[in-house]
Amino acid sequence: MPTIDADTHVIESEQTWNFMDDSEAKFKPLLVSPQDGKQFWLIDGRIFSTRVNINKNIPADTLEMRDLEARLKHMDQLGIDVQVLYPSLFLRPLTSRPEVELALCKSYNRWLANIWTKGEGRLLWVALVPLMSLDKAIAEARFAKGNGACGLFMRGLVDNKRLTDPYFFPLYEEAERLNIPICIHASTGNFDWVELFQGESGFSRFKLPVLSAFHSIVYEGIPDKFPRLRFGFIEVRAQWIPYMIVEMAKRFEQQGRGASKDILRRMRIYVACQTDDDLPYILKYSGEDNIVIGSDYGHADTSSEIEALRKVRDQGGVRPEVIDKILYDNPKALYNL
Repeated sequence: MPTIDADTHVIESEQTWNFMDDSEAKFKPLLVSPQDGKQFWLIDGRIFSTRVNINKNIPADTLEMRDLEARLKHMDQLGIDVQVLYPSLFLRPLTSRPEVELALCKSYNRWLANIWTKGEGRLLWVALVPLMSLDKAIAEARFAKGNGACGLFMRGLVDNKRLTDPYFFPLYEEAERLNIPICIHASTGNFDWVELFQGESGFSRFKLPVLSAFHSIVYEGIPDKFPRLRFGFIEVRAQWIPYMIVEMAKRFEQQGRGASKDILRRMRIYVACQTDDDLPYILKYSGEDNIVIGSDYGHADTSSEIEALRKVRDQGGVRPEVIDKILYDNPKALYNL
């Protein structure tokens, strides 16, 4: 049975921005060292840390996709057939200017498309869409779908908009037409939110917006408005599912909408688990067909476990055929592979 790692990462480097055209060159991120020799990204007048939350046991050339042969060899060693690649730098907002966002997204997407062409069909990717320019976001979604992308990346909060805002509906319609999922990864897209929780562990900044997005999307019936669209909630564990399902079922019951606990399957929602989640308990509420797993390859935080896809097979109380679904059938369905 093949295995699909549903959440891995690339680390952006100077080569990421080599796909900007001449008119966009002025927006190109620069590596600067203002103090102590530490490097930072300078993007649209703002400074961002670089090479933080990085797995230092993996060579930089592998993380930054300069040595694809080494990346594929490491996947073989880990028993991974396919990695789904997510960004690292873009887990937070980088600019408030649409033209800068467009240039960054376009260059990143073309970098990943180039990687995909050399990845022997094993390095798939989730595309960035410039959400401040929705017509451009739709154009990027079309480019991405034709060049190896298997999802569209969205942050849990986008500026001052929740993901249920009708502003995003044209993108959802296009994603539905393209048969490509909306992938909501641990992140936030609001500068004020990042500043509000500066200095805390990262849970409030990057995890809570995704959980809130799940609640809003389910409660406001977004999957019913787009009946063929799939959603992935990535790198926020799955331990919250029982609480959220019971909470939503109770609210639906009070409104006469039915109290079905089969919310994930019915709404085509997939959630990435971790090996220290209580899977037997979670599966009672999620069902067998909507849980995937990712290693967070490349990072070094509480979601990172390089051997996650091997270790999940040791979960007690879960039938082997269900583990096979988590490792292959479910991510295959989410990403339409």
